[in-house]
Order: sequence, then C-alpha cells, then structure tokens
Amino acid sequence: MRETDVFCPLVTPMDAEGEIDYDGLESVVRSVRDAGLDGFVPSGTTGEFASLTREENRAVVERVRAVAGDDATVIAGAGATSVPDTVSALTDAAESGADAGLVVVPYFHTANAADGNARFLRRVADRSPLPLYLYNIPACTGSEIPVETVVELADRDDVHGLKDSSGDFGYVTDVLAAAPDDFAVYQGVDDQLVPAGLMGATGGINALSNAVPEVFAAVRDALNAGDDERARELHRGGLKPLFSFCADHGFAPATKAALAARGRIDEDAVRPPLVELDEGARAAIAAAVDDALTLVS
Repeated sequence: MRETDVFCPLVTPMDAEGEIDYDGLESVVRSVRDAGLDGFVPSGTTGEFASLTREENRAVVERVRAVAGDDATVIAGAGATSVPDTVSALTDAAESGADAGLVVVPYFHTANAADGNARFLRRVADRSPLPLYLYNIPACTGSEIPVETVVELADRDDVHGLKDSSGDFGYVTDVLAAAPDDFAVYQGVDDQLVPAGLMGATGGINALSNAVPEVFAAVRDALNAGDDERARELHRGGLKPLFSFCADHGFAPATKAALAARGRIDEDAVRPPLVELDEGARAAIAAAVDDALTLVS
C-alpha cells in the first residue's frame, strides 16, 4: 500500500509595503517542519510566484532550503509561459538547492491543438536540470494537462509525478487508473485530500498546511494507519470548513489570514492583483482555525 505524504506549498509572507518578509517565511517553514510534514513547495500558486521577480523567487527557494535542512524535500515552482523561461526557472531552482521542479503549461497563449501542451512539456523535460512534477491547474492556465499526456510523460524517468488542482475528482481517479504505480499523484485541493488518499493518491500539496500543519499531519497519519473514520472526522470538521475560505477568497489571501490569526506571520499582505480578506472574513477564518485545531489538541 502506498504511503500518504503531505507537502506544504509555502506562502510568501510580505510586509505592509509588499516586500518579502523573510523572517516570516522562516517562521512558517519551521512550524511546518516541526509538525512533521513531508516537504515544501515554494514559489507556487500559494506563494504568489507570478507576482514575484525572478530574483525574488530564487531568493525564496534559497531561504527555504537553508531553513528546511538538507534532509527535507523541496519541490520548487517553476511556472512560465515559454520553454526557455521555464528552463531558466528550473535552473535557478536547481542552483538554489531544490530537489525537483513543479511546472505548469503556458497561460495566456494556450494550446491550439491536442499535442500543444505535450510538446511544451516534453521540450521542458528534455532541457531541465531537475526532475519534474506536472502541475494541472486549468483555472489559471486556461487548459488542463490531458490524462493521455500525463500518462505519456509518466513513462519518462525525469517526470516523477503530478499535482492536480483542477477540483475535478474524476481527473485524479483517471490518472491513478492509467499511470504507472510509481508515478506520484498529489491532490492540490485541500478538501479533496482525504477522498484522494482513500482512492490511492500519493498525498497532497495543500495550501492550508501552512497554517494548520498539525491537522494535515493527523490526516496523513490516519490515512497511513488505515483509520478511515478518523480521516473523515478531520476532513469534515477541519479541512472542509477551512477550505471554503480558499474557495471564496483565493489560496494565498485565505492562507495568509489563517497564518496571521495564529501569529505565525505579522501581516496577511498580498501583492496585486490579489487583495486581503476583510475583517469579517478574517474573524471567521480565525474561528475555523481554532475549530480545526481542537480536533488535534
């Protein structure tokens, strides 16, 4: 039976002026590490990679590697709209100490034929200095990575897995049915972690693990112990209520509000075009965090 893992797609904390708060980043990394989660994914969607400069993304990965320690797995986001820029991001990630890269298909110019995304990903993989994880997030890229493309690329030694944030549970089960057994399939939608784990997914890369890593560690442990009822309890009482805020307000704003409620970061600031939660939503997410933590106290 495959063991379940949970990786944290790290936020990029910022001060009120929108500058990166590296002390806050270190605080989040330490809390996630101390909770015993399985690794880190900096510079992804929750990390607002598209709102950071190349230099900032590189600095974030470097800092995460330094604080997480050499034994932690770091999969760095490397999203871009061209093959050369994606390879450049992967090169930066490799030089910053990442173990692998997470790549999306191009946004804005989306594929105009069925083989377009496959061609893009093949060319990136051919030139990448790191092993790759595919990142399916059609709400942001305008198109999904077809299951057939995932299965084709899964046969390559340099493509290790998939993060799916489509919200389409059927897509995940189709990939699980068709891909090789050693191909990792991570659920990126927090309130689908338990269902995906019960269906045999490798685990999750879940935004709210920044804020309540203890809850995600408990979910992982329950799934690995075969304690399905405990996993369902944590899903119903912890993950699902919290995830509604991500669905309503976006991953980075909601997760930062949850972190600020716990005092893990000083500000819940995000960069445009994202906006922070209003006071009512902040209070509601703080209450949901408290409710989730009671399940593991």
